[in-house]
Amino acid sequence: PLQQGTGSLVLTACHVSVQATGQAARSARTVVIAGIPDGLLHDDVMADILIIHFQMSKNNGGDVEEVMYPTTEKGVAYVTFEDQEVVESVLKKEEHRLQDRRLSGSYPLKVTRYGENVFSSVTSLLNMSVFKDQFVLEDLIQELKKTSAALSFGPLQSNGYISVQGSFPEIKFLRDFLLLKAKSLPEKDEREESKSSQRPKRRLQQCRPAMETSHVVRDADGEKQVVVVDTDIYRYMKHCYPRTFRVSSDVVISDVTDGDVTTISIEKAGSRSDAGQVSRVKERIENVSLKLLNTLHKERIELKGHIRDQKQKYTQACESLRRCYPSVLINLYDTHIDLIGNTEVFACTAELRKKIQGLLQTR
Repeated sequence: PLQQGTGSLVLTACHVSVQATGQAARSARTVVIAGIPDGLLHDDVMADILIIHFQMSKNNGGDVEEVMYPTTEKGVAYVTFEDQEVVESVLKKEEHRLQDRRLSGSYPLKVTRYGENVFSSVTSLLNMSVFKDQFVLEDLIQELKKTSAALSFGPLQSNGYISVQGSFPEIKFLRDFLLLKAKSLPEKDEREESKSSQRPKRRLQQCRPAMETSHVVRDADGEKQVVVVDTDIYRYMKHCYPRTFRVSSDVVISDVTDGDVTTISIEKAGSRSDAGQVSRVKERIENVSLKLLNTLHKERIELKGHIRDQKQKYTQACESLRRCYPSVLINLYDTHIDLIGNTEVFACTAELRKKIQGLLQTR
C-alpha cells in the first residue's frame, strides 16, 4: 500500500501525463501515520483526533485536506495537507504523540513521507562470473537492464560482481531468475574445462520469456526450489513464525544470506520424498513473506559508542521489552539496535529509547 506503481498508466500519453502529475502532486502533500491505537474509539472519532493533532501549531501542523482512516494496515492512516510545506514542517518535529481527552493515554506516532517503506528498496551484490564462460557479461547486463528497467545497476567489476538497487520484489525477481539460469548451465568435466578457453562465448538470447518460468530447479537428486526474501523479513519469520519452516524429515531447508537478501533452498531429502511437499513448503514461505512485506516496519536506535561499557544493561533493557512486545524482533548490535514489527514497533522503540536515556544518565 505504501508503494506506487505505474503499471496501470497505459492510456494515451496525454492522459498518462495528467494522471501521473496529479498523483505526484497529491503524494507530495501526504504523510503516512503509523502507531495509531486501534479499536479504542470509533474510526470517525479517531480520524477527527488525527485532524486536530496535525492542524495544531505545536505539532508543526497546518490545514488538513483529508484523512484516510482506517486503511488496509492496522493502526495506519494517510494525512493529506493543503500545502506541501506543511509536510516538511511536520516531518521536522522529532516526536509526535497523539493526545486527546477521549484517549486513555499518550501514543507515539511514526510519521513518514507517502511512499516510504523500510523494505521498499534494497541493495544486492550479484556475482555474474558464473556466466562468463557461456555469455558475454556486458551483453547479459544490458539485457537485464532492459528487462528490469526499475532497477539501478552499478558498474560491472573486473571480478564479475555488480551491485543492483531497487524495490525488493524487483530484486527478488531478478535474483530468482539468475539462480535458475545458473542452475541450468551445463556441468563441466575436465575435457570441457580444457576447451572452455577455445570455445566462443555465445551472445545472450532473449531473457524475457525465461523470466516468466517457475522457480523450480531440477538436479540429479530430484526437485529443488528456491525462495529469495528480504533478510530482515526472513529473521522476523524465524522469530515470530517458526512454524513456517517446520517440515517433515522428507524435506530439507537451507539458507544463504547475502547482505539484505536471503536465499532459501527447499529440496527433497530422499528419492522417495513427495515432490509436492517441496512446492507446498515454498508456497507457504512465499505467502508469509509477502504478507509481512506489506505490514512490517523497521526502527533503529544508534548507540553512539556507548555499547562497550553498557552492553549488559542494553541487553537487559532489550530483554525486558521482548517480554512486553513478543511480536517485535529486537536485535542488539555493536553500534545500534534494530527493531522490526507491526505498528507496535513504534511504541516499543519509544520505550526502549527512554530506557537507554535512563541508562546513560546513571553512568
